[in-house]
Amino acid sequence: MTLRFADASAPSTPLHLVAQDDLASWKDTLAEQPRGWLERLGFSAAPGEAVLLPDGAGALAVAGFGTPEKRARGRFHLAAAAAKLPAGIYDLVTPLPVDMLEEQALGWLLGGYRFDRYKQGAGGQGAELKAPAGIDAARIEAMAGGEALTRDLINIPANDMGPGELEKAVRDLAGRHEASVAVTCGEALLEQNFPLIHTVGRASSRAPRLIDLRWGDAGPRLTLVGKGVCFDTGGLNLKPASSMGLMKKDMGGAATVLGLASMIMTLGLKLRLRVLIPAVENSVSGSAFRPQDVLISRKGLSVEINNTDAEGRLVLADALALAVEEDPDCLISMATLTGAARVAVGPDLAPFYTTAEPFAAALSASAVRHADPVWRLPFHAPYEAMIEPAVADLDNAPKGGMAGSITAALFLRRFAEGARSYSHFDIYGWQPAAAPARPVGGAGQGARAILGALPEVLGL
Repeated sequence: MTLRFADASAPSTPLHLVAQDDLASWKDTLAEQPRGWLERLGFSAAPGEAVLLPDGAGALAVAGFGTPEKRARGRFHLAAAAAKLPAGIYDLVTPLPVDMLEEQALGWLLGGYRFDRYKQGAGGQGAELKAPAGIDAARIEAMAGGEALTRDLINIPANDMGPGELEKAVRDLAGRHEASVAVTCGEALLEQNFPLIHTVGRASSRAPRLIDLRWGDAGPRLTLVGKGVCFDTGGLNLKPASSMGLMKKDMGGAATVLGLASMIMTLGLKLRLRVLIPAVENSVSGSAFRPQDVLISRKGLSVEINNTDAEGRLVLADALALAVEEDPDCLISMATLTGAARVAVGPDLAPFYTTAEPFAAALSASAVRHADPVWRLPFHAPYEAMIEPAVADLDNAPKGGMAGSITAALFLRRFAEGARSYSHFDIYGWQPAAAPARPVGGAGQGARAILGALPEVLGL
């Protein structure tokens, strides 16, 4: 869906953000009629409280919204105002620092997201916001558009978002930005030496594939790899129903790198972008791969399968090996990879791993600036022994249950060896409880933080 600011020339209602300490001074700025209504309505400027004040003719003159004194707790407070205000166009007149203004404007746009593909009579336009003076409106809209794409792709159920439909979504995005797409599908995966992608996806009636998008012909090389497991039953290590219910989101890594790619292409960044998505469905049939199988990867490393439900790292392995062959300046993978990451940091934070200190520093600063929280976890070398079984070079699911996110990241790093800069994000891709600008459902994580870090990391 399109998330845009309102026409700057359209009539609008002034919107004030009011902290409780500032209520008295704000009241003094109001005309007599709105001030009288403010007193009658008992507006206290409590966080999240909204007030609508008419003028003498009964028309809406001013809107006010109570905000916290400090920014430290929560994000996108203005988005909560958008949800409480009637349809119309609003103009934020409260002076704020630019970084805070951009966060609030982005939150307003993200708060307008609706996933109504399967609903009849979906609602119309709600409250709209003019782009506040001083912000980079085009950049904010590009970020909102990329996030909306990510949310849509995750929210669409697996019956309508299999490997073929994911390929179509990539082609649609490429068509909007004059990018190219190449796809290796089905048995051609074996012919082109992508054995792990083929093995994970071969049990499904929907053919596995590797989707390869390219855009840009000058500048540094950035390669994004996204896990595209469109549905994950767990394979022969079948998940219980309680764990399988959200597995339409197991392509959240692919959805997030596509959202990031959309931002990059919309903004016209001067770089050479490549997006690799191994798209599969991990199903159960007579051709499913088995526990104790030993598979040979594109890189030549052998992998012992100790859990068919640890399939995401397998498909990423072949894609990462391909990515390294081109020697990109920056290589990033994103995946809904482990439950261990959620146990460690919860659903809001996206843990990341990196081999490049400059990337870590730039990303951490950008994450704060763009209200897109991340947290660094280590490529802890002593745990390498945990992914080295006696039978093969690597184990896809080490026993013991400890350091699950770290061992998965170490597994992936083996296939990214030789990369100048490699970073991996173990995202959740889902908003489990409604919050300002974040309805329950699919969610991008880390994309805005990466976007903001790229100029420093790649010298753009």
